Amino acid sequence: MVMHNRILLVKNMVCQRCIMSIEDVLKKAHVPYSHVLLGEIHLQEKLSEEQKRVIQKALAGLGFEMIDSHQSALIEKIKFHVIKKARRELDTKENKQNLSVYLSDKLHYEYTHLSSVFSSVEGRTIENFFIEQRIEKAKELLIYAQMTLTEIAVELDYSSTAHLSSQFKKITGLTPSHFKHVGTAKRKALDKV
Repeated sequence: MVMHNRILLVKNMVCQRCIMSIEDVLKKAHVPYSHVLLGEIHLQEKLSEEQKRVIQKALAGLGFEMIDSHQSALIEKIKFHVIKKARRELDTKENKQNLSVYLSDKLHYEYTHLSSVFSSVEGRTIENFFIEQRIEKAKELLIYAQMTLTEIAVELDYSSTAHLSSQFKKITGLTPSHFKHVGTAKRKALDKV
């Protein structure tokens, strides 16, 4: 388990609800902490072996996992920042940055190192992961936001609607319009249940 200055690293934390869930685990285990961030628990004191076991078991029950190596921690940080960039949840300056520059700035490593570590562990490139995350956001927008494909392409900073459509079909096997039709039909069917 990686612990630097009483910081535990946690895998699979992606939202505010994750933070609240982990805070609840810590409170129930009577573990004093100063704060919880996405991917990190900042403890007030070192854990006993028994506390570690209790927390690991509770986190696993919620779908979280303690990160036990520097490499795993780096992969999680890469994923976190790629997802934020793909979803355009950054300030204007960071949204405009090239992905490689953005990751290097955030993680303080050369992009070639980040890319090499990510590919060796994940079996895919950072760029492929980034595209997959952008397509996931496009799927959400198609189904729930009632946006046109052109609006989505602009929202996700694609060079053109055709480029978005091409990547969408490559990743999902469906055209965006077919995906929207299928998604809408399934959603209506579920509403009737």
